[in-house]
Amino acid sequence: MPGSGKSTVGRHVARHIGLPFIDTDQVIEQRIGCSIRDYFDTQGEAAFRDVEQVVIDEVTRLDGHVVATGGGAVLRESNRLALRDRTTVVYLRSTPEDLARRLRHDTHRPLLQHSGGDPLRRLRTLFQDRDPLYRRTAHFVIETGRPSVHALVNMVLMQLELAGIVPVATGQDIPHP
Repeated sequence: MPGSGKSTVGRHVARHIGLPFIDTDQVIEQRIGCSIRDYFDTQGEAAFRDVEQVVIDEVTRLDGHVVATGGGAVLRESNRLALRDRTTVVYLRSTPEDLARRLRHDTHRPLLQHSGGDPLRRLRTLFQDRDPLYRRTAHFVIETGRPSVHALVNMVLMQLELAGIVPVATGQDIPHP
């Protein structure tokens, strides 16, 4: 979901395990030559989702990266399959209320800008539509609640370590970001 911490947590996880980090929204913006918000406004959501699908197909074919996708990436089945089959997906699950609190000053997310003045209602609708898709795509679900970035990074790393996906840390706690 937008505001769940995908980019922030992903960046810290990548740094901790020594892998490059890719944010698909940044890749998309480089490719389209403008902000996602502007592209949404001029070309529409379907055109954006087409570009997003190409980018997700490309980045899921790369080895040894930590990737954060946009919150709507799961809307297309091809994206869900590519993510589920080619990567290890961690869903940072947040309630619409927590997301609204985190995003209350955000002016850059196109789906929230077109919320008719009620971002919480829009987030509840997005959550209702997307949560089942996120759950089907994810290998791990982490309830975010209100922990710090540091705590979320530790939770993600612990799940990946327990699954044998990343080496077990040598008893060291992750330094605060």
